[in-house]
Amino acid sequence: MAVNEIQQRARAAIEASGNLQELDDLRVQFLGKKGEITALLKTLGAMEPEQRKSFGQAVNATRDALNQAISARRQTLEASALEEKLLSERVDVTLPGRGEQRGGLHPVTKVMERAIGIFNKLGFEVATGPEVEDDHYNFETLNFPPHHPARAMHDTFYFGDGRLLRTHTSPVQIRVMERSEPPFRIIAPGKVYRSDSDQTHTPMFHQVEGLLVGEGVSMADLKGVLHTFVNAFFERSLAMRFRPSYFPFTEPSAEVDISWDKGGGSQPSWLEILGCGMVHPNVLRACDVDPEKYTGYAFGMGVERLAMLRYGVTDLRQFFENDLEFLRQFH
Repeated sequence: MAVNEIQQRARAAIEASGNLQELDDLRVQFLGKKGEITALLKTLGAMEPEQRKSFGQAVNATRDALNQAISARRQTLEASALEEKLLSERVDVTLPGRGEQRGGLHPVTKVMERAIGIFNKLGFEVATGPEVEDDHYNFETLNFPPHHPARAMHDTFYFGDGRLLRTHTSPVQIRVMERSEPPFRIIAPGKVYRSDSDQTHTPMFHQVEGLLVGEGVSMADLKGVLHTFVNAFFERSLAMRFRPSYFPFTEPSAEVDISWDKGGGSQPSWLEILGCGMVHPNVLRACDVDPEKYTGYAFGMGVERLAMLRYGVTDLRQFFENDLEFLRQFH
């Protein structure tokens, strides 16, 4: 009978199958939608009732037997494959260890620590504050007008309760002035957040801001401190200039440029590296500091910007892509 012939042939092929792919091909050949057993079932309609019953029972019994044979063979092949894999991946515990690779500080961290170290030597103490702020500390006490663009949703990350991720570390300066008495000489390093992302901007970046408030403080003092920092940070003497600018919390305000050699035989050009100015009297008054008695200066710089210049990196995003080959260069 055709059923017995198919069953014998199928069993022999199943037992001879050498891997799971061959076994699955046999399942399709005999039991699939277009398989040989399925084809036999399709002939039942043309048979007499009595013949149909006995033939159908025989075909179903063969189908069940082949399913069982395939299942048993699959278990054997899977066990064999697992054993082979375990043998090939076995660890020889007698081999010498591979050792440990030494890590290193992230380039942004290295630049941050370098900047902090220089300002520490200039007499500035580190002050810190929360990264989640409110309008009072981030904008209002820093003399931002009510409709200043920096307050807009597309520039600042707001929470549902009106709080926000600080857009600069200047709120730390306000907190320091509110809780103590002049003189103040602090730097505020830390993470800040702005809704911006491209080759030279990321939504999160780092700043180092500085504040000095006392009696008789002038722009000359500010320029002297910044020029000392720039030369120490880049380890060479650089020309520096102040260019008039505007910030709500300082008056007068300035952008600081340095003469930077980009290489390739080109002439050095002016390159902006930070902003600064004399603390606005309104900011001092908001912190209960008498602007008739005290003056001060403030400055702020992006750490990633300094890192790009120090290490010759052209795309800011590389610092945050976790590319180990890139980061190993700075160990």
